[in-house]
Amino acid sequence: MCCTSAVEPLYRRIAASIEAQIKDGGPVPSTRQIMATHGVAMATATRVIAHLRDTGLVETRPGAGTIVSGSAATPPDTDQVVEAAIAIGDAEGLPAVSMRRLAGDLGIPTMSLYRYVQDKENLVLLMMDRVMADNPPPAALDPDTDDWRACVEALARLQWSMYRDHPWLAQAVSFTRPLLAPHAMAHTEWTMRALQRRGFDTETQFKAAVTIANYVRGTAVNLEEEAQAEQETGMTDQQWLASQGERFAAVLGTGKLPLMARYITEGDHDFNLDVLLEYGLQRLLDGLASQSAERSQSKESPPVRVRLSSKKPG
Repeated sequence: MCCTSAVEPLYRRIAASIEAQIKDGGPVPSTRQIMATHGVAMATATRVIAHLRDTGLVETRPGAGTIVSGSAATPPDTDQVVEAAIAIGDAEGLPAVSMRRLAGDLGIPTMSLYRYVQDKENLVLLMMDRVMADNPPPAALDPDTDDWRACVEALARLQWSMYRDHPWLAQAVSFTRPLLAPHAMAHTEWTMRALQRRGFDTETQFKAAVTIANYVRGTAVNLEEEAQAEQETGMTDQQWLASQGERFAAVLGTGKLPLMARYITEGDHDFNLDVLLEYGLQRLLDGLASQSAERSQSKESPPVRVRLSSKKPG
């Protein structure tokens, strides 16, 4: 008869890893953080905390949440509040960032959050500015001396990477009712400096900087929906498109869309948000380059003066 050793339950394995982190000086994670880090359900995360409590490693205190046993409850500072809010937004999207939820993750009463932020709009402003502060304009480029196009392009790609890392950010940024985030405004200033070297006036510099930033942000709005759809269907965009083959064939088979049919049947094409972003970004930069060339040409060409004759026709 063959004997097999019992596999240790998942919640115990997670509890063991958290115990090691705590002994190294790390904080006690919330159930939501355990869910996000280990990809488990709320029931499993709750069981992890219960096990740690049963072993005497952690305890629950009113107004402080779950903390290491015997430790004094230290209230969070503003940086910790913002970091916790960003973590929720990254894992579940901006709608999940509520005062009650944030307070729960921090283990403090909801009303105590208002010691750190005025309201949710102020919280979102701090979240956005923190992300921008962590992603300053490229240090390897100087907009006052380096090629303007390289600078603007590099900053646009940096912003795209920010939206990929924090999909909620695209929902938070507004260009019609902008939140006054100093580090976000520094991005605009940096682009304006690059365009100033091309001879653009201040109004054109600002409009161009905002147009490019808004284009990147507008494309990035799809990232959160893309991630949610992948989570709900279990399929990537490419897998989903492949599963729709019969439907595409039925629509294109009507003969009413000949150009699209030709494009699709000509061969494999890369079609995703990265491709769309790159194509549109290059066309925007081409337009600015053309506008700059026209301005330079108009300055170099002397005005044509027409001299009218005073003689009357005989």
